[in-house]
Order: sequence, then C-alpha cells, then structure tokens
Amino acid sequence: YSNALNNTDLSGPTLFAPMLHKAMEIAQYNKAHGSVEYTILLLITDGEIHDMESTINCLIKSADLPLSVIIIGVGKEDFTKMKILDGDSGLVNAQGVKADRDLVQFVPFRDFQNDSEKLAQHVLEEVPAQLTQYMERIGIKPKSVPQFSLSMIRSQV
Repeated sequence: YSNALNNTDLSGPTLFAPMLHKAMEIAQYNKAHGSVEYTILLLITDGEIHDMESTINCLIKSADLPLSVIIIGVGKEDFTKMKILDGDSGLVNAQGVKADRDLVQFVPFRDFQNDSEKLAQHVLEEVPAQLTQYMERIGIKPKSVPQFSLSMIRSQV
C-alpha cells in the first residue's frame, strides 16, 4: 500500500455520480431478483467533488436500495462536502427533497491514521444500523436464533 500511495497521482475532476450509478445498478439488480445481498460502496477521496448535486440526487434515490456508501477522506483537504454527503442531520438536494434514510458514512483518514482499529471502527460504525433500517423498510425481519442454554453448550463440549 505504501508503494502504491507513493506512485499514485490523484487528479480531477472527481465525479462520484458514475460510481454511485454503478453501485445502484448492482443493488437494484439484487433487489429485483429477490436477493437479500446488501451492497457497500467504498470511495476514497481527497475531498474534491465536481458533481455534488448529481451525487446528492443519487444518494436520495438510493434510499430504497440495499446500499451503503463509505467515504474515506485522505489528505489535508477541507472535507466539508463529504460531511454534507454523510447526511447525519439529513441530506437534502437543491429542490428540497430529503433522503429517506442515512446511507453514507464519512471518515477522515487523518483522524485515525495511527490507529487502524479505531479507523475500522469508525468506517463500519453506521453500517449495521443502515442495513437494519433498510431491511425493516422492506419488511425483512431476522430469522429467530435458537436459544441455547448453558447446559446444552456444556453437553456439546
């Protein structure tokens, strides 16, 4: 990874919408075919985005799909736009349409670059709730897990 980072040039324009469209296609296909697969798109960015409104509109449309988006910001850029996309307080487009659910998690790498465990924790922090909220919206409930007693476990050991 270190070698790749040292030999990779980041350049623009940065367009999230085309990647989101592809992830949406995958999630829509799975949903249409009765699959319960849940898609997670990981975007690594330096903070620049040149299609903010298109990206917001994609995210709003994605609220009814089995999809989460994780954005990791690298570098020293201002990540204000990524925080807007995170939408913890609600994601709204220019027409005033609001996303029905939060499906984005943004994490600035620099805040956790020396602690991979905390980085992983924050990157994945919202996914369980996003998955659960989506499944509840479409009426899928978890299968009940058989209850085991301590004596049953001991007898198997």
